[in-house]
Amino acid sequence: MEVEPLEYWNPILETLPQEQTRDLQLRKFRRLYEWVFAKSPLYRRKYAAAGLAPGDIRTWDDVARVPLLTKDDYRCQGVAPFPYGETLCVPLEDVTIFHQTSGTTGTPVYQPDTWADWEWWSECWASILWAQGFRPSDRVFIPFGYNIFVAYWAGHYACEKIGCEVVPGGVLGTRERLMKMKELQTTAFMATPTYVLGMAETVRKELGGDPREWGVQKILCAGEPGALVPSTKKRMEEAWGCPVCDHVGATEVGAWSFECRHQPGGLHVNEAAFLVELLELDSDATVTRPGVPGRIVISSFDRQAQPCVRFDTKDVSMWSERQCGCGRTWRILDKGVHGRVDHITKVKGVLFSPVTVEEVVRSFDELQGEFEIHVEKRGDLDYIGLKIEMPPGIGADPRKELLTNLASALRWKTQLNLDIQPVEFGTLPRYQVKAKRFHDRRGEKG
Repeated sequence: MEVEPLEYWNPILETLPQEQTRDLQLRKFRRLYEWVFAKSPLYRRKYAAAGLAPGDIRTWDDVARVPLLTKDDYRCQGVAPFPYGETLCVPLEDVTIFHQTSGTTGTPVYQPDTWADWEWWSECWASILWAQGFRPSDRVFIPFGYNIFVAYWAGHYACEKIGCEVVPGGVLGTRERLMKMKELQTTAFMATPTYVLGMAETVRKELGGDPREWGVQKILCAGEPGALVPSTKKRMEEAWGCPVCDHVGATEVGAWSFECRHQPGGLHVNEAAFLVELLELDSDATVTRPGVPGRIVISSFDRQAQPCVRFDTKDVSMWSERQCGCGRTWRILDKGVHGRVDHITKVKGVLFSPVTVEEVVRSFDELQGEFEIHVEKRGDLDYIGLKIEMPPGIGADPRKELLTNLASALRWKTQLNLDIQPVEFGTLPRYQVKAKRFHDRRGEKG
């Protein structure tokens, strides 16, 4: 795929030499640090306890001394100003929009944004959409239950910003959304990988059609790692007959990374708007070498109301050695987000990631349904089980062969023997947003 004349939303920043990008990042980080020190009691206490004062951040070594921020810092909402607490950096009357996290990792985090912050969100998303080939000629359907979660809100406004026609899916059910997409001949849509596959399944089984004939030309995925899991990406692209690109962001952080239309096998980091660091999984030492997994730590440079400074996302990735054919100079995270630190765990003494199971399951064309992974203690030993939906109407011999091949592939890929529990197709939960397929119950009582 060649670079087109209008490849970049912001050609100056997206092609800035890496040395100049690093200089820009250091200047922006110093400004951000001084802003939160002056405006936020929580940040001020953290930095004073670490022996840091305004003006102490001059070099990259100084940046590494700045304490990390976690979700628990954001959750101290029991003090004024209500409901945000001491991370708020602007007068309460300057807050124009509220969102919160989904709560999948605990108590939800409340996120305030000013009008300028929301413009910043849209600008970050515009870079993503443009990089993935969205253009003013597109009619974009957003099958998203608009709610207090940020999800595709910013994507909606960024589509408008770059000139796309937007069709919001709102309160419609899956079937109604698909019928509206077909009626309006939409050329693109956004969804989680799970929902992309679920929508294709609904087209085939309930509407009696073939998604590949609907004229969709591009799909943007977010919310789950699936769009950079090769077998899941392949399944989505085959189902809809078009490219699928990934995006990773967070309510607390913003829209910080994306896969461009050249699909480099990882995520570009928007290094003009964010500082992304990788730290060792079991320490706070910086990871700079490609191919070494690390925790993703992010600072958002240009957010005002509740900025994040060295926020430990608990997600895991590693730097890539590859350069992308798109010509962007921003660094790439190889294979995107590999999972969360609290999901990448030892089972029977073996380091295990649920994403590996997804990669294996989605590589079997026969397995079009859902799956769930359960880890628990049985006596003193770890037990790991996999519930997997069987194809409708499968015979006894094909079923036996499928389960044998699946067990072998999982054993080879994970170095573990998973207890495979076949269930009837359609019995496991379906998800429109983040899927909850991994359940580690070893810490539960009773």
